[in-house]
Amino acid sequence: MELLTLMGVLAVALGLTALARRFNLSAPLLIVVVALAVSFIPGVPRIELEPELILTLVLPPLLYSTALDSSFSQFRAASRPIVALGVVLVVVTALVVAFVVHLLLPELPMSSALVLGAVVAPPDAVTAVAIGRRLGLPRRLMTVLTGESLVNDAAALTLYKIAIAAVLGTAGSIGHGFLVFLVAAVLGIAVGLVAGVLVGFVRRKLNDPLMESVFGIIVPFAVYVVAEHLHPFSADFSGSGVLAVVAAGLYLGNQSLHAGSATRVQDTSFWASLDVLLETLVFALMGLQLPFVLQNMDAAAANNLTLAVAAVVVLLVTIAVRIPYVFLTGMLPQAVRLFGRERAAPPWGYFAVLSWTGMRGVVTLAAATGVPLVTGTGAPFPGREEIQFFAFVVAIGTLLVQGTTLPVLIRKLGISSDAEAERDEAEEKHAREEAMHAAMKRLDELMPDMLSKVDISKERADRLISRLRGLVESRYQGAIAAISLSTEEREASPHAAFVQARRELLVAQREAVLACREAGDLDDEVLRKVLRELDLEELALSNTLMSRLG
Repeated sequence: MELLTLMGVLAVALGLTALARRFNLSAPLLIVVVALAVSFIPGVPRIELEPELILTLVLPPLLYSTALDSSFSQFRAASRPIVALGVVLVVVTALVVAFVVHLLLPELPMSSALVLGAVVAPPDAVTAVAIGRRLGLPRRLMTVLTGESLVNDAAALTLYKIAIAAVLGTAGSIGHGFLVFLVAAVLGIAVGLVAGVLVGFVRRKLNDPLMESVFGIIVPFAVYVVAEHLHPFSADFSGSGVLAVVAAGLYLGNQSLHAGSATRVQDTSFWASLDVLLETLVFALMGLQLPFVLQNMDAAAANNLTLAVAAVVVLLVTIAVRIPYVFLTGMLPQAVRLFGRERAAPPWGYFAVLSWTGMRGVVTLAAATGVPLVTGTGAPFPGREEIQFFAFVVAIGTLLVQGTTLPVLIRKLGISSDAEAERDEAEEKHAREEAMHAAMKRLDELMPDMLSKVDISKERADRLISRLRGLVESRYQGAIAAISLSTEEREASPHAAFVQARRELLVAQREAVLACREAGDLDDEVLRKVLRELDLEELALSNTLMSRLG
């Protein structure tokens, strides 16, 4: 893949993402559709998906970023549905797809059909999560979707390795396969937690936001590679790089709550930007794979019509398996209910939405592309072309079919997070009240210390304490007032007018400083220092009332 061509693809994909965000469209869908159209244009450079690039350089940071932003407590509370969907459903889907493919194409070995089943089994929740956030899905449902996306790749890729080994003639019994999976899970989680503890310890000792962020950046790549290349018993056994990344991300994300503000803000901005960059790239690469898929289809042993019909059936089966599984596990007796016995059963609409979030993504295509060319005997890998063609149809088909209809389904069912709003308001009011009381208590404690260490009169110290107390109270009152206001009321509130006026003043200050620099009265280094202070002050204005307007 030429670097210049890759940069061109990335630039166009980012432009489409900006367009989608501007008009409230689904960026993944827009990028895939445009990429598919572009792939038909004669003379367009052909960019083939490189599995190692995706699985080593793209997948780890995407998983890590999602894990960092996930709540460990919510993840643990939703562990039952996450395991049911991210592990059990992956295995069920792989087996069902393998059985159907073997019926449709009897000449395809069952082991190769199982490879295809493992390839198409893991949903990619990027599109579903993006749609859910935009339409305001309940937090409980978003937690399950996000958690599923964090673990299903590990289950599918481990099953994929076992199926590949079966085709190559190096696999053992079913018990051996289960042991491979168990070792991969335990070893991967252990590597991730050890790395998380070590990195967390180093970051706490550094007290340097820049270096703390740098250490965080290398974590997903390092733990993924270490886990995948760790073979404690033999070459058959290794850790799961995906689970290592997820474990490290969940641990460090939980630890970041106690990190410094500068580190937290810096990390949030970096990973959000990297997410957009990588997601746009992978969806563009998905659409551009069409020429290679058609080429492989021509090289397949079966005729094109047979393959096309079989591919559509596989697509429908892949979509259909998830629907009854979600509803059946959700309606099981209380002891094994999908959403846990400690909670009331959610509305059936939750299950409807969850059952329709099975869009496949770039991991499916990367795994299909990574199927070996030959077996251990030197013979061509049986069904390699069919696997790649079916994987492309399933990935693109689920993205276009389910991705385009999921927003309509959510709106029709009226699934939203409105029911959580009242509870969130109560919790936020309590948190802000506790914070205000803590600040007031600390102010009272500072008074004697201030008088003993600073040469000021008691009257002047009292005025200073009074100003600080007034600042805390005004911020508290403004935040409390903003909690229960509607968007229109917030925009018309006095505090909103004050914030807007303060922003106008900051703009005037910034322009005056830049004018000084243009006149040659200000060095660039001094300019950056002053501008940074103004920028931070403007960002601080967005952390109370105005942050609720978006």
